[in-house]
Amino acid sequence: MRELTEVRALLPRLDEVPADALESQDLDFKEWPADDRHAVRLAVEVAVCMANGGGGTVVLGVRDGVIGRAKAIRGVPATADPHQLKREIYERTAPKLTPEILELAVPEGTGRLWLMQVHGGLPPYTTSAGAGTVRRGRDCVPLTGDLRDRLMVERGESDVTAIVVSEPVASLLSPAALERLRDMARQEQAPADMLRKSDHDLLGALDVVRDGKLTKAGLLIAGHADAIARHLPHYAWTHERMKTATVYVDRADGRDTRELALPLALHALEARINADNPITTVEHGLHHHEFRAYPTVALREALLNALCHLDLRLAGPVLVKQFPRKLEISNPGGLVGGITPANILHHPPLARNPLLVHALARLRLVNRSNPGIGRMFEAMLIEGKEPPLIVDEESAVRVVFKRQETSAPFREFIADEGKAGRVLDVDHLLVLRYLLGHGEIDTATAAELCQRRDAEMRDILDEMVQVYDYRSAAARAAAPGGGSSPRCTAGSKAQATPSATAASTSTSPRPACSTC
Repeated sequence: MRELTEVRALLPRLDEVPADALESQDLDFKEWPADDRHAVRLAVEVAVCMANGGGGTVVLGVRDGVIGRAKAIRGVPATADPHQLKREIYERTAPKLTPEILELAVPEGTGRLWLMQVHGGLPPYTTSAGAGTVRRGRDCVPLTGDLRDRLMVERGESDVTAIVVSEPVASLLSPAALERLRDMARQEQAPADMLRKSDHDLLGALDVVRDGKLTKAGLLIAGHADAIARHLPHYAWTHERMKTATVYVDRADGRDTRELALPLALHALEARINADNPITTVEHGLHHHEFRAYPTVALREALLNALCHLDLRLAGPVLVKQFPRKLEISNPGGLVGGITPANILHHPPLARNPLLVHALARLRLVNRSNPGIGRMFEAMLIEGKEPPLIVDEESAVRVVFKRQETSAPFREFIADEGKAGRVLDVDHLLVLRYLLGHGEIDTATAAELCQRRDAEMRDILDEMVQVYDYRSAAARAAAPGGGSSPRCTAGSKAQATPSATAASTSTSPRPACSTC
């Protein structure tokens, strides 16, 4: 949802670009039709579209395709009644939608715009006549059968992993998979009493045994290769060690190695990746710390995401392609529920395979509150590395890691901040890393970088200045190229002072050490 202040701040840009250039997954602009009946029909249709896309804000009274604020802002007629429009939308949608309508005063046109705040709930939504669209990027596209099916998945009504397998439970289980599962859960400090249970009781405690039958979620986490191949014929994983974009020098497939159960697949993939995942040793005081090019935490989170959120109905493997300078991890099935690469850091969690995620969450192998992406970013950022690139290809999601050396000065800076009681989260780290390569950052840039609203970002930047005293947010961490001189981390604190309107925060990192 967009706040009134956010939309008001966007309106001056109409002098530079047309309204449609400002649109996004959760923001749309619509001109109010001259005929009130057409206006109601338009509002109903766009409310359905937004609700199916996860919710968002529709600004009513702004014309697309023209440049110039005075030309674009036509406004909503004074005779239009927001309460009547809400009633019309409620009566003409199924399930019923009750958007909130806020008024924004403007000097142009009729003098008022409406912000229709549409909440995503339990899609698919349609008009009372059965028509429906769904928001995809800046467009409303027809709610076709495959999109309806995808929405059903997002609601948990089409969970492949909840289907039971008719064979006896004991005949489906892999002792090796269960042993590895317990080892992984023990490392994550899962409840000890749960791990002491018998195999059958453990699976029962994870809710993957129903009416005495093993579900496909249970099969994925504890089944042997033959059973998985029979009952989940599309599920597979492949690791390729690439020489070029089209030539690989080594390849392994889970079906060939018979390591299909999720704990065994994860272990096999980590082992193959780590065969070419060099370690850097960083000295900090009397301690020598080891860091891999692809951090262990980030690697595991990316692999678990791929293995947990793949679309088991699609014939494609979890594919890991390891190049000399990058690593790509992809899984079949695009992002769901309005999640995009631009909002994934803070979007409420949604699982394509809810029962599987629930079982792994009980073992603390995944977290249902969605910190996995944040942990992935944090693991890269605290070592002075770029965070991963997340690409939604509609039929697949791809996570790309650059192979990078750990920045010893930045890592030492983070350690020192922790000792000083300044706990840095992903937002702080993203800002600090940006400042290592730029002289300043403003609120809009920081908000886009951290996937935050402007108001949230201003608070975070104020905290960095007022509480953490980062008047030189990057200087104390800066050592370009991961320089080896620890003295380069002792720069002066740069200016990071919000303007009077708190609309912009400027920093000027200037290391005191002239050799930086």
